[in-house]
Amino acid sequence: MWKEFKEFIFTGNVIDFAIAVILAGAVGLVVNGFVNDIIMPVVGEAMGGKDFSSMRHVLSAAEVGADGVVTKAENAIRYGAWINSIINLLIVGFVLFMLAKAKIKFMGAAPDPGPTPDQALLTEIRDAVKS
Repeated sequence: MWKEFKEFIFTGNVIDFAIAVILAGAVGLVVNGFVNDIIMPVVGEAMGGKDFSSMRHVLSAAEVGADGVVTKAENAIRYGAWINSIINLLIVGFVLFMLAKAKIKFMGAAPDPGPTPDQALLTEIRDAVKS
């Protein structure tokens, strides 16, 4: 059983998948930083100086005791963070789209594999029946 597991875990597909997951996490951090630190301040300035990350609708305000300690946390719908997430998604989708287009352009589309042997045989039978 250990040998089977070792063969499975060291196959190319599992290692490639692990590398892809790690890279995706790193790319996610870069995209989040790009959106939060570069794109959203520009969009916020264009929208009249708003900070999207702090936009929220407060359902119940925080309660602070006489000693300054928060006794009940604020309950709010943070729609600004959601807007940031939507922009993250759009940027990642656009980048993946551009990568796919570049791959097709430089590597070419996958060649047509042609008919399978069964399809070729059926085509011959169809053509024989027609004539």
